[in-house]
Amino acid sequence: MTSGKPYIHVVYEGRSIKVQRIQDRSYELSGHFAKSIQPCPPFCIGPMLPAPGVEVYGEVEMFDFLETDLRDGTGILIDSRTSSWFKKGTIPGAVNIPFTELAKEPTSPEIAELLERFGARERGDIGFFTALMEKWGIVDTKYKTEDWDFTGAKNLVLFCNGPDCGQSPRAIRGLLAAGYPSDKLKYYRGGMRMWEFWGITTVVPDVGE
Repeated sequence: MTSGKPYIHVVYEGRSIKVQRIQDRSYELSGHFAKSIQPCPPFCIGPMLPAPGVEVYGEVEMFDFLETDLRDGTGILIDSRTSSWFKKGTIPGAVNIPFTELAKEPTSPEIAELLERFGARERGDIGFFTALMEKWGIVDTKYKTEDWDFTGAKNLVLFCNGPDCGQSPRAIRGLLAAGYPSDKLKYYRGGMRMWEFWGITTVVPDVGE
């Protein structure tokens, strides 16, 4: 995959998946991701940055994330495409949370449930003295909003079908609107298009009927 790293292992659905590039030199990309012509709109090439402060990942950064944050449980890899796309194949280790769920109103109960799933804690009534200390800068509030404490929130990497897919950028903007810290959000811009272009291992999830 890279110099000195021929493969990595990712635990997915209870089994170890060997992630590597296809070694067949005659391999050619086929199917949907081999199509270079898509109508714009809606499939227009998006900007490099989905939102200020959000780091953009390439494949090497993805490999590092899979071997560190994802393995250690401090990060979540989110396939933000609709379930019909997810069922066709995804990156090993990814969970499917469609962008439609992540882009809901920031105060919706669905968003609150997701934030808690990602490790954020609802603050509730913090009390007069705590509020005063935060106002004076005595207490660190870097990862705190009025409603949520994101101190223990996980690093999230979101992806969809590629640079001409607006689903993960919409999901990222939805999370930012809910207060999620930008430095805990990452965007794999290449998405499934570049992952498959490089011939890297994919999996078909066992999602049942």
